[in-house]
Amino acid sequence: MEIWINPACSKCRSAIGLLDAEGADYTVRRYLEDVPSEDEIRAVLGRLGLEPWDITRTQEADAKELGLKDWARDESARDRWITALAEHPKLIQRPIITADDGTALVGRSEEAVQEAVSRSRS
Repeated sequence: MEIWINPACSKCRSAIGLLDAEGADYTVRRYLEDVPSEDEIRAVLGRLGLEPWDITRTQEADAKELGLKDWARDESARDRWITALAEHPKLIQRPIITADDGTALVGRSEEAVQEAVSRSRS
C-alpha cells in the first residue's frame, strides 16, 4: 500500500496515524517533492475510478490562477486536467491511498482509511 501525502495536511497526518494504529504495511510518497507523472496520475485515476476534476483541489490559489472552474469537465479536456495536476501537484486531493488489491481511495475520512486497510488485507 502507498499513501500520497503532504506532511502539512492534517487529513494526511490523521491517515498515517490510523495506518500506524492498524499496523498496516505502507510506503509514504510526499507527492509535492516526488511529483507524480501524467502517466502515474492516469494510473491512480483508473484505480480510483474517478476523473481528474474529481481529485482536484479547486479552491487552491493555483486553481484560481489557471481558471479551473471554467474548464470543461469531459473527455476532450481530460488530458488538460491531468497535465495541470502534474505541473501543479498542490492541486491533487490528499491523501490518496493505493491498496494492495489494485484499487485506490481518497483517504480523507477514517472510514476511507479503514477501507484501504481492509482491501490490502484481503
